[in-house]
This record gives sequence, structure tokens and C-alpha cells, in this order.
Amino acid sequence: MKRAQYSQRGPVPQDVIDAVEFAPAELAPGQVRIKVLAAPINPSDVLTLTGQYGMLPPLPAIGGNEGVGDIDALGPDVTGLTVGQRVLLPVGIGTWSTHVVADAKKLMPLPNAADPVQLSMMTVNPPTAALMLSEFVDLQAGEWVIQNAANSAVGGYLIQIARSRGLNTVNVVRRESAIADVRQQGDEIVLVDGPDLAKRVAAATGGAKIRLGIDAVGGAATEHLARCLSEGGTLVNYGAMSGEPCSISPGSFVFRDLTLRGFWLALWFRRATPQQQMAVYGDIARRIAGGELHARVHATYGIDRIKDAVAAAAAGERTGKIVVVPNG
Repeated sequence: MKRAQYSQRGPVPQDVIDAVEFAPAELAPGQVRIKVLAAPINPSDVLTLTGQYGMLPPLPAIGGNEGVGDIDALGPDVTGLTVGQRVLLPVGIGTWSTHVVADAKKLMPLPNAADPVQLSMMTVNPPTAALMLSEFVDLQAGEWVIQNAANSAVGGYLIQIARSRGLNTVNVVRRESAIADVRQQGDEIVLVDGPDLAKRVAAATGGAKIRLGIDAVGGAATEHLARCLSEGGTLVNYGAMSGEPCSISPGSFVFRDLTLRGFWLALWFRRATPQQQMAVYGDIARRIAGGELHARVHATYGIDRIKDAVAAAAAGERTGKIVVVPNG
């Protein structure tokens, strides 16, 4: 058995992590062992390795915060689960590993027929997209939402979920080369960010009222989105891909009554009831199994190539997610 472990953090994320051998632990009552099928590398994982993320685990640590696998063995007193059953791994368990041990009560059964790579990405990005569309503004079918980082995994899910709710999207990217990838999602408006973004958005939408903006970039891009919103609109930030703090003119708050909010899925987890969590994830699992939701995958890597996988995930020019397939 192998897992991707790091004992320090540093500016080059692939330099601090290695695939190491480990011996299987004896299962305690209520525990199961799971053979990990797929586990993605998210931007938050890279930032955790560099020490820049807002919540850092104690060292040494195992990489990976989400994934999917098949139950490999049952410990004493485990009921309701069977060997071979596909399950969603608990958040933060250290999923870049050939096998993990988890509390049976924390596992969510998943359809065995669905693509495990697509299922492995359902814990973080799809609920982030879905909740940002519903938690801040009560949007009705036919309304508009604008987002930047539209070529990201969250951006792709947001387009799909918005479409299923009858919402229109304006999708902003930071480079011309990303336009084609976003347009593969369908007949969507895709624009390159810039100081004149608001003027181009108004022309593309016919001057439509936009009450919700979604920002993953920060810096000047936050102000660019703010200028696109209607009076009283809400701008939700969930990332800082630019590496810069959000920048908004005071006039946007004073004269246009805009609201800037933040979204962090971990905080939603703390506040949501188990029933609310199951409702969100149950809906996402059904949509993925039915082919309604999917994410682009740039490449998959075995556990022995974890350094290459992390380097690829940290690189800017990608057309999809990097996924670790530990037993592949």
C-alpha cells in the first residue's frame, strides 16, 4: 500500500510530497477499509502544500481532500455496507492513497455503475457551484449570473447547474485560449476579462439586469465584475487566483448598494445539518450518474507519479482537472 505524504510545506508544491509505503492498520469496531479509485487535485490542495491555504493540517499529512472508492474490508460491528460497495470518501481523510480507513457512519453510498473519476470530484466543486447559485440571491428562471474563472472546474459545474435551473450565464476568462473550452459547455456568452468588461457584458446581454456575480480571481477582476452588476447586486468571492486581495471601488458600495460576500464550503459544512448535506450530495450524485453533470479531466496519474500530478495541477495552462488514480 502507498500514500502521498508530506512532512513540510514549501513554495514548489511537488517538491514536498512523496509516495511512501505504509502497512495496513487493523480495523476497529465501526471502521471499514476502502480501496481508493480516484481522487482529484484541487487548487486548495496545492495551496495546502505551499502553506497558503486558510486551514492547514498538522504535519506529517496525507494529501487529498476528496475522492471515491470501493469498500475493501469491514471491521467489527459494521452493518448496512458490503464489500465492493462504492462510497464517497469523508472530507479531509487524505485521499491520495491506495487505501484509506474510515468510520462507516461517515460514508455515503454511490452508484457502482457511474464513472468513478467523475464521482471523485463531487465533494467540493459541484456543491460550491450549486450553493453559490442559491444561498445569496433568490434567482428566478430567466435571470442572469456572471462569473469569472469560467474555465475552472467550479465554473464548468456552475454553467451546467445554472442551465438546469433556467438561468443565463455570462462567463469571463483571463485568456483568449480559454474561450473555446468554455464554449464546449454550450451556447454561452464567454468574454475575456478587462477594464471595459461591463460595457461588453451590457452589449452581449442587451443590457440585462445581473443581480449575482461569482468571483474566484480577486484583484482588479473583482471590480470588473462589480461594475457589471445591477444596483443592489451581490458579488460572492470564493477564491483569489490572481494572488491579490479583492479590489472594489467604494463607490460600488456607496452609490450602487452592492454587497460583497464570501463563500467557503468548509464553513457551510459546519453550519448545515446532516439532512441538508445529504440532500445536496444526493442530488449531485444522481446528476453525475445520469450524465447531467461532468467535469473535464486533463490527465490522470498513478500514486507513484504524485510529483508529476501535483506539478501538472499547479500549472496554469490546463484544459481540465488532474485526478490521482492510486490503484490505476
